[in-house]
Amino acid sequence: MSSLPLVSAIEKAFSARQTLIESLHGEKTNAYRLFNGSTENHPGLTVDRYGDLLLIQTFHVPLEADERIAIENYYASALPGLITVYNDRSQSNSRIANPLQGQEQAEAEKQRQFSELGLNYLVQGRHSGQDPWLFLDMRAGRRRILQEAAGKSVLNLFAYTCGIGVAAAKAGATHVVNVDFAESNLNVGKENARLNDLPIRMRFVQSDAFAAMRQFAGIGQASMVRGKRMPAFPKLEAKRFDLVFLDPPRYAKSAFGVVDIVNDYAALMKLALACTNEGGTLICCNNAAQLSREIWGDQLLRCAKKSGRTVREIEWIMPEEDFPSHDGQPPLKIALLRV
Repeated sequence: MSSLPLVSAIEKAFSARQTLIESLHGEKTNAYRLFNGSTENHPGLTVDRYGDLLLIQTFHVPLEADERIAIENYYASALPGLITVYNDRSQSNSRIANPLQGQEQAEAEKQRQFSELGLNYLVQGRHSGQDPWLFLDMRAGRRRILQEAAGKSVLNLFAYTCGIGVAAAKAGATHVVNVDFAESNLNVGKENARLNDLPIRMRFVQSDAFAAMRQFAGIGQASMVRGKRMPAFPKLEAKRFDLVFLDPPRYAKSAFGVVDIVNDYAALMKLALACTNEGGTLICCNNAAQLSREIWGDQLLRCAKKSGRTVREIEWIMPEEDFPSHDGQPPLKIALLRV
């Protein structure tokens, strides 16, 4: 890419977002996607604002020095006062490849606070993982949880840094359980909870999601499988929830099961359904771009039918306007099922 067409593209994107940004600021939100390269003429480039952090990331080709300078200069004028961090994640494993030095490194590793829909969260430009601590396209999901969770028990599966759980607790949920395999993710989630005046204390369970779901569903998790001893897992009482939020990664393997949202979402959904009260709500998420909403929606309905559960209603929750889509098929698909 050359810097002139790139600056033109980011300027056009910023102009198109002005009404949205004004609306978000009115809702006490200062985190949003400023440039979504896959749909705004530069695939593989994203620019996100998290409070006073401007996070630039490349996933296909690294930025040339003049391109990076051009982007930084544009936003320094359009949104003065932000600290810029650039992460080149164009290698095959998506790991950050570009080293930073001195003050740049210190700024990238500094914990910062930002706001979304009146709630406070932490972000760090660089940390021990790869992805930002809150995915901005999931704002639509967190917004819906704020509307849905009052008076309900909530199970947040693959909770990451517990943004869904924080929103549910703030909305007036009676009980919130966040389940994630990584202690580091849950530690950030605990800090996110502390940043907000939540009416309840959430529960944080460090566990493989398969082991947790099996126990909540009353199926139980064996300590030995096919002659092999399973890793230690927290012992959990059987419990069903009024609202279950299922947001798995694209692919992951463990001793307890394989997460594969393209080829076997049903393995997860079946257990999540078993954790959901009759008359409750299951919200399923899938971020695989190659899987169409129609095909995946059909898979969800067939899985529910095989599980003996009736889907009374299915509703699609769309990402907001800072994640534009050419064809109405955004990579992130969020299906709300009344079961």
